[in-house]
Amino acid sequence: MYVANDNRYNEMQYLRCGKSGLLLPRVALGLWHNFGSVDRFENMKEMLFEAFDRGITHFDLANNYGPVPGSAEENFGRILDSDLRPYRDELIISSKAGYDMWPGPYGNWGSRKYMMASLDQSLKRMKLDYVDIFYHHRPDPNTPLEETMGALSDMVKQGKALYVGLSNYGPEQLKEAAAILKANGTPLLITQPFYHMLDRWAEKSGLLDAAQEVGAGVICFSPLAQGVLTDRYLEGIPKDSRAARNHFLHESSITEHKLSIVRRLKEIANGRGQSLAEMALAWDLRGDKVTTVLIGASRKEQIAENVKIVKHLEFTEEELAAIEAVLADY
Repeated sequence: MYVANDNRYNEMQYLRCGKSGLLLPRVALGLWHNFGSVDRFENMKEMLFEAFDRGITHFDLANNYGPVPGSAEENFGRILDSDLRPYRDELIISSKAGYDMWPGPYGNWGSRKYMMASLDQSLKRMKLDYVDIFYHHRPDPNTPLEETMGALSDMVKQGKALYVGLSNYGPEQLKEAAAILKANGTPLLITQPFYHMLDRWAEKSGLLDAAQEVGAGVICFSPLAQGVLTDRYLEGIPKDSRAARNHFLHESSITEHKLSIVRRLKEIANGRGQSLAEMALAWDLRGDKVTTVLIGASRKEQIAENVKIVKHLEFTEEELAAIEAVLADY
């Protein structure tokens, strides 16, 4: 039986999420990859325990995470039931709905029918009475925003979710949705965009500013560009990598120009006494516009390495200028 580390809160840093009362760890663990039916169950347990032992309280899921879709939630539910149940009140567990989940017209997008059914299914898979955060996973161009936001609000009023969030929304969509949620009495807690050094759309589009304007926090996914902002591809493409499998990252996207940028960034990281991955994660959190970086992992050692960023989140003006100079050439 798992017993949590007594010192789990000694090193992790936490930041208030937007204008809410909720503090989130600066590093959260996503179960997008490596928690599905095809993955080793004991490794999942080791990663979850390592994360919690290091103060990571936030675990991020979605209805379709796997493979197969739903299996990440099922595996998390098994581990929660067998080992993490005594710590439920110390955990922030999130899930989402918005992508294709089951056959027919009610298993996708953002209708009230789909959203309500999806949350009920997620709660059953994870053996939970409620989730802490429930997200709409992507905008639905064909469903009135009022309907989708109304479903999110009612989830909170029914006690099935404590907070609501949005993922993959643009700045104007975010502000419109936040206004509807606020009118419904359920303020938008958080938004989840794609954001890293090599893709700054969330920053340049005004999304980060929009989140601040409406009082929402930000948790960014893929902060390491699916592994590109690490040492993993600097000496070639490993056979077991996502790029080699063309799994969310295509081998053709690992260009020599991109690698030259990554090598220059690595030199700056070395000067800071950090790995490239650590610096890339810390960079996302600069200025506190991003509440949390959402990491993925395939083994517990990666989690232990990434959590070290909380000891060195500060950048000098010279370091930031050097990073900008490199990224300007990208």
